[in-house]
Amino acid sequence: MAALVTVGEFSRLTHLSVKTLHHYHEIGLLAPASVDPASGYRRYGTGQVDTALLIRRLRELRMPLPEVRELVETSDDSRREETLRAHLERMEQELAHTRDVVTSLREMLTPGHPALDVDYRFIPAFRAYGVRDQVERAAIGPWCERVFRRLGAAGAEHGIFATSGATYSDDFFTEDAGEVVAFLPVAPDQEPADGVELVDISGGYFAIAVHTGALTDFDRSYGALGSHVAEHCEVAPGPIRELYVVSPGDVDDPAAWRTEICWPIQRIPALKG
Repeated sequence: MAALVTVGEFSRLTHLSVKTLHHYHEIGLLAPASVDPASGYRRYGTGQVDTALLIRRLRELRMPLPEVRELVETSDDSRREETLRAHLERMEQELAHTRDVVTSLREMLTPGHPALDVDYRFIPAFRAYGVRDQVERAAIGPWCERVFRRLGAAGAEHGIFATSGATYSDDFFTEDAGEVVAFLPVAPDQEPADGVELVDISGGYFAIAVHTGALTDFDRSYGALGSHVAEHCEVAPGPIRELYVVSPGDVDDPAAWRTEICWPIQRIPALKG
């Protein structure tokens, strides 16, 4: 038979602090079974212990409060399982990312640096299907996933299969938000397609380095190539370009991804051997 207990006793039963219980009451997540109208004392039912423990466990998994509320309040088992499954998948992705960052940090602390192969190439101007947008750096992953799916669909509809890429304005790096143009090269006389625009990508000379694998160490490849350009080349105005030779849309294994980072330069330098 359920009994009413004080908020302090309920705190001991559930390992949730009184402050936390008060907060959950204020936001409507876990209301007391009764509140004395005169004194304001809260009392909880022992039948609420399981719900409180569930909330505690979900918060230990860093589930956002709106999702906790949805999971606790729904009586739809399939919806509850879907909410929990989606969160656990995000947790697994975060864990994998943390492991990649730890591996990268250990490599950075290891003496010596791997040699960087830099290629020099003139890339002629070309026409492309494109999507142009102002993008925050923190949102670039989901933006690329959405936009390159759209470009891929437009290309497949017209029988176009080419190496896609994107240009990144200086503001994207210096201000954490700027213009990004995702593109898929097409023929000069290509007809328009729904959901994308026809854009002209300028040509020029580039110093190019290949980043292989997941994007955890992408900044290191940028740092190495940018340093090489500063030391050996004359930088040209214009956005940095990335070419996705093997992209997440091509293969699931991050170890197989290959991205060419293209740094604009004035001319091909005459390097001394």
